[in-house]
Amino acid sequence: MTAEVMAADANWDPALSKLVSSLKETETLSSEQEIDFLKTLLESKELNALVNVHSKVAKVGRDDKLAPLLSTSTQVLLEVLEQLSQRCHLSPICKEAFYLLQNPHLQSLLCAHDAIAQKDFYPHLPEIPVEMDEDEETIKIVQLVKSNEPLAGAQSAEPIVGATIKTDEDTGKIIIARIMHGGAADRSGLIHVGDEVIEVNGINVEGKTPGDVLQILQNSEGTITFKLVPSDGKGGQRESKVRVRAHFDYNPENDPYIPCKEAGLAFQRGDILHIVSQDDAYWWQARKESERTARAGLIPSRALQERRVIHERTQRDTTDGDSKTENDDFDREMIATYEEVAKLYPRPGVFRPVVLIGAPGVGRNELKRRLTARDPEKFRSPVPYTTRPIRQGEVPGREYIFISREKMEADVSAGKFIEHGEYKGHLYGTSAESVKSIVNAGCVCILSPHYQAIKALRTVQLKPFMIHIKPPSFDVLKETRTASRAKSTFDETNSRGFTDEEFQDMVKHGERIDFLYGHYFDEEILNDDLATALEKLVNCVQRAENEPLWAPASWVQ
Repeated sequence: MTAEVMAADANWDPALSKLVSSLKETETLSSEQEIDFLKTLLESKELNALVNVHSKVAKVGRDDKLAPLLSTSTQVLLEVLEQLSQRCHLSPICKEAFYLLQNPHLQSLLCAHDAIAQKDFYPHLPEIPVEMDEDEETIKIVQLVKSNEPLAGAQSAEPIVGATIKTDEDTGKIIIARIMHGGAADRSGLIHVGDEVIEVNGINVEGKTPGDVLQILQNSEGTITFKLVPSDGKGGQRESKVRVRAHFDYNPENDPYIPCKEAGLAFQRGDILHIVSQDDAYWWQARKESERTARAGLIPSRALQERRVIHERTQRDTTDGDSKTENDDFDREMIATYEEVAKLYPRPGVFRPVVLIGAPGVGRNELKRRLTARDPEKFRSPVPYTTRPIRQGEVPGREYIFISREKMEADVSAGKFIEHGEYKGHLYGTSAESVKSIVNAGCVCILSPHYQAIKALRTVQLKPFMIHIKPPSFDVLKETRTASRAKSTFDETNSRGFTDEEFQDMVKHGERIDFLYGHYFDEEILNDDLATALEKLVNCVQRAENEPLWAPASWVQ
């Protein structure tokens, strides 16, 4: 093929055609074999195709300058999911979009898009060291605007800039002990843990105590200027993504050991906390999930809280001697501190079992009966097994599935029951297969077991939605049950009302359940009025069906 033919063909690159033509000028300088090789290479279709592709790609890069519309598509996806989850029941299109956006391949694609858009693929190069004299010390000057944030040491102080200070035990110097995530010091990116404080607003702090420094800060107005010697490790803080459900109440004002009360974060049992830093073995930094833009606060770490509980129990046992207390059950339970959680999204046609827990006689079985009666095709309860003799009027398979003690004990040992117990010499229990069959049928399984079955039911296989049916006060309990002529569930003939002693036991058991297992419940319903309690139960069940809810992280992974 000649250069003229190549030039006439639009598919051939003109630069290659020019190169072939110029070979004629080099024939006297090179061997014929070399010229033939170059001609063959330049005239090959493969090379021309490759050059054409390269040219088009280069042109797109020069002319179009493609750029991402945004670099936070993953966050937008989560926000859209949150909105759609509240509207899935309104439109089939919303429901379809909701489940489509949960596709892991789509989410991974958006995650990759954000990484590229944020240029997260670039290598992180180390800082270039600055040459200086051996005796010369690097100094940095940082200015922060005084705000309502804590800076404290061994003594409490009025909030300042979102950091804590302490005296180094070895050198006696004032150093930055902790940076509070989200605070002014953290947002500046210029102050780091371990930095030595030399001056504050021009005042030399050598030989001073943290309390002296705090007094200087309290007396300062407007901008505060720090002169610091940088620490060796000055990497920025990265927030962790861990979320936990608190299993106890905490108030930093009542904690004599917290480094800075003003920096503490108060919370209640059941609150969802975002643990942003676990760098300190004893004091974590966290913020409430509902307050995402707030500055992080200090909370006791899991290890510290466990040590406190163990110490309290030891002190109590020493005081009580060998006597038994009503907290014996609590002693046998695991220490409740924090539980890692994640959002559990509903799945189409697969409903979480709803477990009603409450004191005997509080009305959980009546609530289960009324809920099932509202929609028998949707709400179903497994028929329990028992070893007691069948009574007159009972039908096998309706009230109970009657089974021999030997057979039931063998099935219990084989793990075929999700919960079981003994009452008046007879065994009762719920088989795992019966619950599984209800869930697989696309129905909502309603359970009302004894409260001691809570831990056995709370598994990744069942993923139950647990509700505590709580009794009201003794007076309200007696008034409402008497007015409705409720029959005692403790009387097998069901022919009399509740006694005062039974009401008192009901209240006592309710408090005991809350004390031992309250941190396991997703919801609490006070059964002071049956109709009102039923409506609350219906709303809870609908939330479990339609909304993404916090659940143990192991259930989601």
